[in-house]
Amino acid sequence: MRKQRNSIEYEVYGDYALFSDAATRIGGEKISYQVPTYQALKGITESIYWKPTLVWVIDAVRVMNKIQTEGKGIRSILIKPKAKKRNELSYYTYLKDVRYQVLAHFEWNEQRRDLMPDRDENKHHNIARRAVERGGRRDIFLGTRECQAYVEPCEFGAGAGFYDEYGEWDMGYMAHGFTYPDENSNHDFIVRFWHPIMCNGIIEFERPDSDKLDCRTIRERQSIKNFVIGENMSLEGE
Repeated sequence: MRKQRNSIEYEVYGDYALFSDAATRIGGEKISYQVPTYQALKGITESIYWKPTLVWVIDAVRVMNKIQTEGKGIRSILIKPKAKKRNELSYYTYLKDVRYQVLAHFEWNEQRRDLMPDRDENKHHNIARRAVERGGRRDIFLGTRECQAYVEPCEFGAGAGFYDEYGEWDMGYMAHGFTYPDENSNHDFIVRFWHPIMCNGIIEFERPDSDKLDCRTIRERQSIKNFVIGENMSLEGE
């Protein structure tokens, strides 16, 4: 697996994780995938460091701990509570005691030509690496807000993992991620699906623009936020 010159490597871990697909939440129930989605790892990486000038590409994830689940009864607040009934009991299926190694790199967001003066690869790479060392710039979560997580720098592939000698594991059809309006030329909101295979604990992700993904357009030609350097965005890194 080739690492890019602007790659970052980190380990993310926590007591619980919930990587769910919206289609599995009918009736308030949530069931986690067995492994994190591309979008979940992209969100974690953006919590470590992000600017609209760049787009993070997740290259691979390595599952370090044994995949285990735990069910919990959750009292969720109703959006439109019924008479004398303010919440309902829902059952969430979490992953527990999770640890992952992540390899990612960034590319310039070609839809943000107005931010070309901010395209300084060394600056952004150095800031991203320092952010990894500090545990991220924002709070880190594994899928949902209640699943607090922590980030540390690592060397991708180093150390012993539970599935190092496991061979191939077909993970089934699952969500890959979203393509947001400011990440494609048509400004569409797109959802992506795929069929990943984990090999000895490692999943190598298809790029978001890969023709091997099953892509479906949710909304067409959406508006995107404008950034103006010096007004609502700074060229300063820190």
